[in-house]
Amino acid sequence: MTQQTWDEVGGLLPHDEFRAASEAIVANIEQVIEGKTATVRLALAVLLAEGHLLIEDVPGVGKTKLAKAMARSIDCSVRRIQFTPDLLPSDVTGVSVYNQETHDFEFRPGAVFANLVVGDEINRASPKTQSALLECMEERQVTVDGVTYQLQTPFMVVATQNPIEMEGTYPLPEAQRDRFTARIAMGYPDPNAELAMLDGHGATDPLHELRPVSDAATVRRLIGHVRQVHVADAVKQYAIDLVTATREAPDLRLGASPRATLQLLRTARAVAALEGRDYVLPDDLQALAVPVLAHRIIPTADAQLARRTTDAIVAELVHRLPLPHDRKRSPYDTRPGGTGNGRGPYEPRRP
Repeated sequence: MTQQTWDEVGGLLPHDEFRAASEAIVANIEQVIEGKTATVRLALAVLLAEGHLLIEDVPGVGKTKLAKAMARSIDCSVRRIQFTPDLLPSDVTGVSVYNQETHDFEFRPGAVFANLVVGDEINRASPKTQSALLECMEERQVTVDGVTYQLQTPFMVVATQNPIEMEGTYPLPEAQRDRFTARIAMGYPDPNAELAMLDGHGATDPLHELRPVSDAATVRRLIGHVRQVHVADAVKQYAIDLVTATREAPDLRLGASPRATLQLLRTARAVAALEGRDYVLPDDLQALAVPVLAHRIIPTADAQLARRTTDAIVAELVHRLPLPHDRKRSPYDTRPGGTGNGRGPYEPRRP
């Protein structure tokens, strides 16, 4: 059977069709995760941006539930890996086994050969096992015994970790943290959402009754639509300025990488599409700066002693960095924010 490879996706969809499909996935996930619409939409945006998601928060706030709810909302292959200290790299990537009947080695795929891979408590595995994810997360392929196997699309790793309990854990290396498109925190629910959770989850787990509302083919079409979202040159330059600011900040000893710039723009395309736009605004980059950039940077020792978090540092950089200038307006344009050409400064040219 031929697998759908990473580059084989659809093109631009009608806005109504894109919105109906994406909203159905969000609504389905919210049957399990109450009161976290923004978090759910960001998780979906990472999927449509062809990225990977790191969910980092305290125990019991629904990290694994969000990952499993998103996986069950899409009718595609899903594998869950419980990361433990004794987990081996071959358990993740696969292994070649000698077949007595054929007198030859045959490859048995590991857990990463799925559309959605849920990695629970990823920082409990050894660095050797964690490194087994590096190739598949970046290149959408796995190499075992010199043979390369392509992964199908969509492919997404959703990993969870607990930042509080550090005993018996191995911090993720920077190379792996950089491969996660975004890091989000669930946060505690508000009282109304927690009350609804008690009513909805008290007797049964709604996750068990969740049914798919989309499939892999539809997600590929949504991804193809996101790839076509327009990004103006001014917005691209603003993305570069944001990332460059992290490299020059005195509170940071390691800034964001060029991969961060690319993933920031890809995620902004997905967010714009989910908002019903076919173009990216600077506001999209501002809203995504903390979840996309904060986990990739390392503060200086002085900043750590002052208890300055990476989230706060990135938020301050966004606040200080000026927005891109508007295009030159026509002297006859009297509309607020108009450009004299019948479109906004960041919209694509219409035929």
